[in-house]
Amino acid sequence: MSRIKQKFSDLKVKNRKALIPFITAGDPEPGLTVQMMHALVEGGADLIELGVPFSDPMADGPVIQLSYERALEHHVSLAQVLEMVSEFRSKDSETPVVLMGYLNPVELMGYEQFAERATAAGVDGALIVDLSPEESDSVVTTFRDRGLDSIYLIAPTSSAERIKKITDCSSGFVYYVSLKGVTGAGHLDTDAVANKVAEIRGITDLPVGVGFGIKDADSARRVAGSGDAVVVGSAVIRRVEELSADPAALLAELSRFATELRGALDEAAA
Repeated sequence: MSRIKQKFSDLKVKNRKALIPFITAGDPEPGLTVQMMHALVEGGADLIELGVPFSDPMADGPVIQLSYERALEHHVSLAQVLEMVSEFRSKDSETPVVLMGYLNPVELMGYEQFAERATAAGVDGALIVDLSPEESDSVVTTFRDRGLDSIYLIAPTSSAERIKKITDCSSGFVYYVSLKGVTGAGHLDTDAVANKVAEIRGITDLPVGVGFGIKDADSARRVAGSGDAVVVGSAVIRRVEELSADPAALLAELSRFATELRGALDEAAA
């Protein structure tokens, strides 16, 4: 059983929702990334979503775009991101790690080489934002053959037919984008989220993660009842930006924020 599948199975038995924080590899500086991952896990994170810096992150809002820019100032490459995961694995063999990024760096490395190096490093899944299901058959097969889950985004506007196409390509979990637009945007309509997640559940048995627009413990609590996981990105990255000059304070705050979010999810499930 894959690490992702095992994690969701364990959480389901405990009636708990998965907390999935997002950070960018290399922001605020490469030497802190692994420590940040450990701090989030210590605070209560169940999976880690690690962003691979890219110069044109079209699906991401300004907060994460700036985070990628800061990481790219340190010339962080996909190969370095894999090294960070490998270092993380030297102390944590249980927490699943999902890479989130764009197609270009993966294409440059080569799909087979990426899949082999990623699984060797301890990566469990890849969410490639600009890889459409229509173009992904051979990629998904390459990843699956090497034990790497393929994770896809489902939009609020996705039809039932589209959701079926996406979930047929997916493994590990699917990621429901709870807002139209880019990451970190606007108002969260929890009723609409609940209705769409129910529709997705009618099509697939895969766990459903909900992300985009989860700004704090309250919004995490409000969507926790709908999905199997809550993904928190921009709210984490804002803390990284604010405390970038004080690594000790940053690590403490990431752990504290994860604990706060974890508590909110557990309250919602109680």
